[in-house]
Amino acid sequence: MKLKYIIPSFIALVAMLVGCSEKYEAAHLNDLRVSSSYVIVPADGQSPAEFTVRAAGNWEIQNIPNWLTVTPQAGSAGETKVTLSAPATTGALSTVLKIVSGSYVQEVNVQQGKVVAETATCKQIIDGNDGKTFRVRAAITQIANTHYGNMYIDDGTGTVYIYGTNDKDGKAANDPIASWGLELGDIVTVEGPKTTYNGTVELVNVTVLKVEKSLVKVLEPETAPVIKKEGGELTVKLSFKGALVPTVPDAYDWIRYKTMSITKGTVTAVDPNPADTATVKFAIDENAAGARKGAVSFAATQGSQSSSVTFEFSQEGAITECPIADFLAAEVGTAQYRLTGIITNVAKAAYGNVYIADYSGEVYVYGIGAKGDFEKLGLKEGDIVTLLGNRGEYKGTAQMTGGQYESSISVTEVTIDEFLTKEDAKDVYYKVTGTVDEIANATYGNLYLKSGDTRLYVYGTYPGWGATGDARKDCLANKDIAVGDELTVIGVKSTYKGTPQVNGGIYFSHKKAN
Repeated sequence: MKLKYIIPSFIALVAMLVGCSEKYEAAHLNDLRVSSSYVIVPADGQSPAEFTVRAAGNWEIQNIPNWLTVTPQAGSAGETKVTLSAPATTGALSTVLKIVSGSYVQEVNVQQGKVVAETATCKQIIDGNDGKTFRVRAAITQIANTHYGNMYIDDGTGTVYIYGTNDKDGKAANDPIASWGLELGDIVTVEGPKTTYNGTVELVNVTVLKVEKSLVKVLEPETAPVIKKEGGELTVKLSFKGALVPTVPDAYDWIRYKTMSITKGTVTAVDPNPADTATVKFAIDENAAGARKGAVSFAATQGSQSSSVTFEFSQEGAITECPIADFLAAEVGTAQYRLTGIITNVAKAAYGNVYIADYSGEVYVYGIGAKGDFEKLGLKEGDIVTLLGNRGEYKGTAQMTGGQYESSISVTEVTIDEFLTKEDAKDVYYKVTGTVDEIANATYGNLYLKSGDTRLYVYGTYPGWGATGDARKDCLANKDIAVGDELTVIGVKSTYKGTPQVNGGIYFSHKKAN
């Protein structure tokens, strides 16, 4: 059963506001990553420990304490093995090494000797010092990665991210979720060292000390449903022990509880305390705004034990089609926007991280589809694309997140001589570059481009895709384009009174004359 969509309400709220993008992490890790964020140096000092640095540029290691020998302490682009060694110790030593490459930083927690874990609440861990080892008892609220055992836990005082869980044999990255049989809602007692990464408090490579199974489990739907924007009904089927209480979090006033039917489990000699089954229905209101996420919670109690899970789903919403400038001015949120523009720069083709521009502005698109989708589409710089996505933000800079491809127009780059040989067509676009040889009309940008002895008439130079009316005027002045400058425009070929021309040249770029 797929449970990745069952998330506690507070996690769902945080995800809606700030989100967590695996594509971003993957793109970031291509610039700098380490093979392990937690390394143990043997207490006897007999053998070194090691980890690997993979970087796109020069890097160095900072915060090296006197008791630890690190070799090498700096390196260049590529993959480098780093060795850690220290004299024998009877105490407990720990530090956090910082690996820095340009603006990218990775941290490696280093420990030598036996460290006694301090029993704490999630809040005490959040407020505690990095590098210290903690023990905590809390409920699993989200499983982020089954292979490595990455998950969120919460004990009512706060949320802590578990970055790596050792399996029953004490090994990391060996499908510990299956090894321990962990599920959402289970209460676990774990211990491990604390670190903080990009503001997220983590316990790294934890050891599981105890597992208390959850009293409630979602059976259906196995995947998160998408409710139509017109509204409808959400049905959730669960198994539980004890008493079950469904709840709609206050944040979701567009979700209303309807009914719950319970089927009692059959008592047998083998199972005197079977789980019951509940079918719970909720009414979902019509959505006149952008796409949104919702969540419903279920709490089960039996004696002194209690468990809870929250089921997350989404609902379609209206799509706002607007110029890029209006998108940049919009608020961060889950509302969907449709943007059309020219790809001006491909930052990371594998993830579809690109810049697109229209006549009103330019925006960074933080990924188009899943990894590899952009490359499969064969999109390139200069192509005109229509995308759906949300208004996001990173370090104060607006960006499109959750980008989905809708359509595109392929643009072929040609020389002026090649352009003149093409057939007239209203829907075939070319990118052509030449030196501005003469300006016939400065207001609308009617001009001649020249390459060698060949001239090409451009009937209108407009500031970008989508410009109409007065927005088409004064592009040359606004962009400081003059005779002698090199200009690249995108447009279709037509012929007027026997003269071939670029009909409506869309500005792409230009270089000032020396």
